[in-house]
Amino acid sequence: MIDPHSCRDRALVFTRYPTPGQTKTRLIPTLGAQGAAQLQRQLSEHTLAQVRQLQNLQPVTIEVRFAGGTIEQMRAWLGSDLLYNPQNNGDLGARLIQAFEEAFDAGIERVVTIGIDCPAIDAALLSTAFDRLQDSDLVLGPAVDGGYYLIGLRRPVPELFTGIDWGTGEVLQQTVAIAHSLSLSIDYLPQLRDIDRPEDLPSLPPDFQLSPLPPLISIIIPVLNEADRLEQTLGRTKAGTHVEIIVVDGGSEDGTRELAESCGVKAIASHACRARQMNAGAAVARGEILLFLHGDTQLPRGYDTVVREVLAVPRVVGGAFELKIDSARQGLRWVERGVKWRSRLLQMPYGDQGIFVRADVFRELGGFSPLPIVEDLEFIHRLRRRGNIAIAPSSVLTSARRWEKLGVVKTTAINQAILIGYYLGVPPERLVNWYGQWVN
Repeated sequence: MIDPHSCRDRALVFTRYPTPGQTKTRLIPTLGAQGAAQLQRQLSEHTLAQVRQLQNLQPVTIEVRFAGGTIEQMRAWLGSDLLYNPQNNGDLGARLIQAFEEAFDAGIERVVTIGIDCPAIDAALLSTAFDRLQDSDLVLGPAVDGGYYLIGLRRPVPELFTGIDWGTGEVLQQTVAIAHSLSLSIDYLPQLRDIDRPEDLPSLPPDFQLSPLPPLISIIIPVLNEADRLEQTLGRTKAGTHVEIIVVDGGSEDGTRELAESCGVKAIASHACRARQMNAGAAVARGEILLFLHGDTQLPRGYDTVVREVLAVPRVVGGAFELKIDSARQGLRWVERGVKWRSRLLQMPYGDQGIFVRADVFRELGGFSPLPIVEDLEFIHRLRRRGNIAIAPSSVLTSARRWEKLGVVKTTAINQAILIGYYLGVPPERLVNWYGQWVN
């Protein structure tokens, strides 16, 4: 292992711990959160392998500047033979200034900094960059997108990283202009391509194995004044892989829509009718699978895998989860058992259970009928004619507020009266007039 105190050359590698959903975000629509994190991991490991090969050519220390994760996680992932330091706060310019200045303050004489987005970087190119710093103040590796994949310096020049429009195609041009204004001598490496956007993916070397994306699940959540519960619902929902979340607000006055937007999910407006709200969400959904979820209901861990596995069974066109009610009342255990019996024996799950369906089947059926009540029951009746409805082997957790408001017996009696009225042909509008104040 090279002694970092005696070596005068340093390679700085900027990367991020590969947490799904927090890295390579511009590639998530194409690869999914898990796939984008996998690519981040592969690019980082590939880049570090090339930098380690550089150590076979010349004495150089390797320092990893990381975001996300901890030093312990980084060492467990990339090895204990490297130096690790977390990136500071601020834009990329501020982080580069700090990294260069700390390296030079430690006695380093030549510093070459790279990211992990350019798989064409190899040990020979890095060696060339260090060699060019013998005669030049600045070495740049131009990227096809107008930025740079490598920058090398032999003294700190913080001005090079100030006033730059990071993330645009002007980065290289602005950097060169500042360098000329400072009378710095510049040497250029070959232009290479970074892997930042979906259109860059074909440039990946053939040894990069990207996992195929699973079917996209669009989770549609109709809400009306659910600010107290929605954040918890979204937290569990966002843990899924390759999912999109659409909150459809029916005119909330408690900041529900603003809360959804602050959580980073898509929020749209619709009339305050659950059926219309769910249809509005489905109209803008991109997923091959639609999952309809109440704003006070939490999905189980691993729900995304469960949904895909259920719908992969031949002749299954839709499904729902088992139901658990968020209360310790023993009477609600009987309610859960009744729901389980009804769902499995009669294939008749309701909205509280997180109904999911193939998007093409949903659209062929014309979506939910615009009813003010029992819209889920009416839809399930039509869905059953298309194929089997399966019950997933895991449970959603729904709020007990309706049962706590009226009591278990009265709430259950009202629910059964609505069902009986529906099957006897009572118009849903009349059922709403009779029972709407109790079920909303």
